[in-house]
Amino acid sequence: MSFSDPVGDMITRIRNSLMRGKSKCSTPASKLRGRVLDVLADEGYIRGYSELEVDGFKTFDIELKYFEGAPVIRRISRVSKPGRRVYTSVKSLPQIRNGLGIAILSTPKGVMSDHAARDNNVGGEILCQVS
Repeated sequence: MSFSDPVGDMITRIRNSLMRGKSKCSTPASKLRGRVLDVLADEGYIRGYSELEVDGFKTFDIELKYFEGAPVIRRISRVSKPGRRVYTSVKSLPQIRNGLGIAILSTPKGVMSDHAARDNNVGGEILCQVS
């Protein structure tokens, strides 16, 4: 099965699992998805993830995080899509919910949050926004 937007597929799987109150979800593994999950785990939006091999295919098993019964991720959305890529400079990085949320960027120095991109003085493609 091929996807035209693997990161968008992962975000949709996370969003659907959160709406159903699931504790885990799984998605096919790739380097880019792993880097995005690293940022989500570092920022405290998910508990973590592990890589499994099922029928010869590698998958990520994502442990979702809840606080007092409500999901920690209130809103997650894809910004840059295959049909419309969205790039930004470090000076015009968006503030998500006045700094309470994050934007995940793909930069020349790797995939990182908007806070880390400001610290490293790099811009790039905005993959998604999380709040």
